[in-house]
Amino acid sequence: MTNNMRPLTSMHRFGRAQAFAFACAGAFAFALMFAASTPAHAAGAAQAIVVKNPWVRWLPNNLPAAGYVTLSNNSDKPIDLVDVSSADYGSAMLHQTVSSGSTQKMVMVDKLTVPAHSEAKIAPGGYHLMLEEPKHKIAPGDNVRLKLHFSDGETVETTFPVKSPAQAN
Repeated sequence: MTNNMRPLTSMHRFGRAQAFAFACAGAFAFALMFAASTPAHAAGAAQAIVVKNPWVRWLPNNLPAAGYVTLSNNSDKPIDLVDVSSADYGSAMLHQTVSSGSTQKMVMVDKLTVPAHSEAKIAPGGYHLMLEEPKHKIAPGDNVRLKLHFSDGETVETTFPVKSPAQAN
């Protein structure tokens, strides 16, 4: 053996394995950053429903909160939002604000249709996601997770930032 050649030791093999582990960890971290920056959409190949601008209007004293979001349907058929659930709230329902003369009331609805190649807005003064019975302390600046269940079998789970009434306006 010449002076320039050294036997391969376990230290050299460990260095390669460690470099490979760091490369894999870096690729995984990049994938997580990319996933966090993209809009939430339904699982599956079709990705028919895309969630845009989700947020929750928080109210003090354990009053019900309201979730708002725009749902975009990229498919050729209408798709209904048929259920809402959350690990952060004991109760999550789809409601609609209905005007009757000078009064308004909130009514629970069974579904909201998202037309084909169009959008449905769940926005203040119309449809909203009624969120009751928080399972832990929730305050402005927090994020809550909601699952939106659709008539085509798809489920979209996404993060809704929590805003105070002043931030929401």
